[in-house]
Amino acid sequence: MKPLWGIDLGGTKIEGVILKSADNPEVLLRKRIPTEQAQGYAHIISRIKLLIEMMAEESGLSAEKIGIGTPGTVDPLSGLHKNSNTTCLNGNRFHEDLQKALNLPVVMANDANCFALAEARMGVVKQEMPEAKVVFGVIMGTGVGGGIVVNGKVLTGRQGISGEWGHNFLDESGGVAYTGRKGVVETILSGPALESFYYSLTQEKKSLKEIYQLYQLGKDEAAQKTMQRLTHFFGLGISVVINLLDPDAIVLGGGVGNIDLLYTEGVVSARQFVFNNRLDTRFFRPALGDSAGVFGAAILAE
Repeated sequence: MKPLWGIDLGGTKIEGVILKSADNPEVLLRKRIPTEQAQGYAHIISRIKLLIEMMAEESGLSAEKIGIGTPGTVDPLSGLHKNSNTTCLNGNRFHEDLQKALNLPVVMANDANCFALAEARMGVVKQEMPEAKVVFGVIMGTGVGGGIVVNGKVLTGRQGISGEWGHNFLDESGGVAYTGRKGVVETILSGPALESFYYSLTQEKKSLKEIYQLYQLGKDEAAQKTMQRLTHFFGLGISVVINLLDPDAIVLGGGVGNIDLLYTEGVVSARQFVFNNRLDTRFFRPALGDSAGVFGAAILAE
């Protein structure tokens, strides 16, 4: 089997990896360079090309196909990139332009899809529940997103938006998202949204990590309310996903996903809202850490 080449495009860094194969994910080379996105669309493409050239030189290998995980996604009908917080990509034929620049086939997927794919094929689901057929990968950090993997393949959908539960309406108490929509999952369950909620109660700016530490001490009422808000609305929000997909496994990634309460009180909350008399869905912590995105991108190149 030929080595798999993957690229994870982030706002501040571009990371590349060469894996021996999907079945034997030995890392042959891993390298990062700054994205330098402030210099614009064409510059980002040139940086990706540079990274691949550097990887080829250092490894002595040549790529036949590149998998790439990106913020946002390609619209399947128009071919234009959309929904990216690296905004200079939006409205451009990023997939097409990158293939021309690299003179290679490029398989592209949203970064949350790459996360879900890696944890399903190489990570915690492979280790703990290898029989799983349907996996939902959750990203809860600065934003909220998700990816769906069915039988080891990413599900993208007709419009390229499969798994985007972060932009479903959840509750009027949420703020306004960057899309202009109010009360969506991202405006309630993201790290900044939870920090803003705590600030609204105390007029004190604290990180989510600090708020959780205060909750654990049990002496801060606002921290208690913030964590209760998280677990209640996590259960409500994820129950919609479970009712629609009925996944075997859900993997919780991102900074918010590190909060232990999600695996106890969050699951109890979900159980209340799921359309069943029990909840059999398994919830997992990711096993691959910051490797998941780039490993998932490499799997795309199978």
